[in-house]
Amino acid sequence: MTIRLYDTMAREKRDFVPADRDRVTMYVCGPTVYGYAHIGNFRPVVAFDVLFRLLRHEFGDEAVVYARNVTDVDDKINKKAADEGVEIKVITDRYLEAYHQDADALGALRPTLEPKATDHIGAIVEMIGKLVANGSAYAAEGHVLFDTQSFPDYGQLSGRPLDEMIAGARVEVAPYKRHPADFVLWKPSKENEPEWESPWGAGRPGWHIECSAMIEKQLGETIDIHAGGIDLQFPHHENEVAQSRCAHGAPVLARYWMHNGFLDMAGEKMSKSLGNVIIPHELVKSVPGEVVRWALLSAHYRQPLDWTPELLEQSRKSLDRLYGALRRAKDVAPDQAVEAPQEVMDALCDDLNTPAAVARLFEVSSAIEKAVTAGDLTEVAIHKSRLLEAGALMGFLQADPDGWFEGDASDELRAQVEDLLARRVAARAAKDWTAADAIRGELDALGVVVMDSPTGATWRMKD
Repeated sequence: MTIRLYDTMAREKRDFVPADRDRVTMYVCGPTVYGYAHIGNFRPVVAFDVLFRLLRHEFGDEAVVYARNVTDVDDKINKKAADEGVEIKVITDRYLEAYHQDADALGALRPTLEPKATDHIGAIVEMIGKLVANGSAYAAEGHVLFDTQSFPDYGQLSGRPLDEMIAGARVEVAPYKRHPADFVLWKPSKENEPEWESPWGAGRPGWHIECSAMIEKQLGETIDIHAGGIDLQFPHHENEVAQSRCAHGAPVLARYWMHNGFLDMAGEKMSKSLGNVIIPHELVKSVPGEVVRWALLSAHYRQPLDWTPELLEQSRKSLDRLYGALRRAKDVAPDQAVEAPQEVMDALCDDLNTPAAVARLFEVSSAIEKAVTAGDLTEVAIHKSRLLEAGALMGFLQADPDGWFEGDASDELRAQVEDLLARRVAARAAKDWTAADAIRGELDALGVVVMDSPTGATWRMKD
């Protein structure tokens, strides 16, 4: 296969060729653990989980090294700990565990490595020392700052004039800066904040240098893929490029840069002040995580995604359709020799085109339905395997089909529902629509959703 990825730095799709096929390296910016992550935070988690799966399929599970960092020193973490009167680690441990639970619920594989900023203070101080020594950084009033004017390529990743980028970003204004775009590498800690010793005084690292140091320590000076949300392109990723290249004298930090698009709430920016923040930690209590995952992958990862209740409803219906086909084929074992359809592979290899891949899944599920109706068990086995293999590559269809629809319904309830469905089929056959509607009302009262199709009626419990 040839995997083609859109490289933000090159501003075009490029064939993906790793520096070493036996060690493919990928880094994705992870959470700052001071609270529950919102739905927008999980778009890169899910999108680049598909990339992780695709790379493992192509190069082998052991060959792909995926690092997703944890920012566990930050002003918001400090404030949260102070507000609750607890140690910093209580906050970071609590919300990292919640993040893991949420990512698991959305079907994301755990990364190979999960480096924490506080475990890399020595590496951070060492990298800052290199930058100061070669004239790329300077100390001022207890801070150490990167000198953006020392790096001629600054702004290359964003591809916009520096003044324009500064105007559109939160750039700290400080009298000790030589240039407005200069950014902090080390700063003094405030009272009761965590601090570490350094040649420039006790303090803590700036955000940007953390990722550069963790990348070097865990993956190397130059990596294959660096990914994250488009909101991180400037200043975070731009600053990573500058400090890493200047510290190492390397021509690039990452050979491919990938960024996912924004997620909006019904056409509005997600905001706590607007009260439209969706927290997956709560959402997955009432909606299957696989439905949330489907919704996040329903648009191409580089495009904006408008999050609405209708999107979740349609995502559930889409998965119901696929699980319905698997349910009708549950008595037929999949043909283990059959792999995912080439059309699905082609779509994913084309810059993770998940909408196109999903369309192919429906084609395969339709082929299962036709084979079941025709009683062709060989074809059922072939198409069932194709659907399951393709689903696994995208992180879908991992549940038992009966369990997907019936949840934890008791045997008694299942028997009652099946009896009502049989009676409804008989009423419809006799064109007794009044009786059929009455039975559907009984099913609704039991919390059952009836789904009619050309091959018959299926059911599931309401979310």
